[in-house]
Amino acid sequence: MERKLPQCWGHRGASARFPENTMASFEAAIRDGVDGIESDVHVSKDGIVIMFHDPTLGRTTDFIGTIKDCNWYGPDGMEHARTKKEPKQSIPTFVETVALLMQPENDHIHLNVDIKVMNDPQRLFTLMHEAISAHPQWETRLAPRILLGIWHPRFFQPAKDILPYCRRSCISFSLWVARTHLWNDVDCVSIWYKALMSSDGQRFRDEVKKSGKKLMVFTVNEPAHLLEMVRWEVDGVITDTPGVWLQLRSDLEKNYEATTGKYGRLWLYTTPTLYWPFTYAIQRLVEYFLQKWGGPFVPLPVGA
Repeated sequence: MERKLPQCWGHRGASARFPENTMASFEAAIRDGVDGIESDVHVSKDGIVIMFHDPTLGRTTDFIGTIKDCNWYGPDGMEHARTKKEPKQSIPTFVETVALLMQPENDHIHLNVDIKVMNDPQRLFTLMHEAISAHPQWETRLAPRILLGIWHPRFFQPAKDILPYCRRSCISFSLWVARTHLWNDVDCVSIWYKALMSSDGQRFRDEVKKSGKKLMVFTVNEPAHLLEMVRWEVDGVITDTPGVWLQLRSDLEKNYEATTGKYGRLWLYTTPTLYWPFTYAIQRLVEYFLQKWGGPFVPLPVGA
């Protein structure tokens, strides 16, 4: 029987090899053969949407400061920032990233936009719409390929109002948050894969499948871990090492039994970070910061 193997999504591009969230990283992932790219967005003080994970610049670039308080343009603007990791790269804008997607050879590439909760949703989504709708045939060639990854329920209504043509995904470290606050009106559920390593994780996977939603997992890099995602029959894997998963996927397509036989499952029992105390602590910490930055969670009304 032919198996449907998970899609490959490059986490911040091919971020294990290139500076994360840069054009070099995106282009490398595309050359590897990914199905899609995952990246993050923030808005500068002067209204430029940039592809960047952190709310501040210091971890990955030679600039310091909070993005929302910094201008993109100007002598001291973020357009002049360069990555600390080699090869040194500039920060790409959302406009540049969309232009990459619109190159004819990239018509098959999807973009998973991780919507950070520090942003004002009205402002962010309006700027994104302006960038998307500036392209000819955007409604047919571009819009269907953009997936909005939402962490906080307050982003749902603005997304539906301003970007109704984009599919939506919920992103969560916590199964409880996903079920209670982010379940309605999404096509895809993107979950930290370690949260699924339990009996409740199995129930959650069954619930996702029964609902007709797609299940995506992040961030999975090791071959043995990737094979477990295949056994779970997830729909997509977000990985820092897309080349590793794509090669493994090719090997599985050629000989599934021989490939799976190369990797044991002992790691499921010997990896401390898979056990409940660690995963519980991480989930509670993420919930705390999401509500600190985005406001208290308010459950969506049924059918919203």
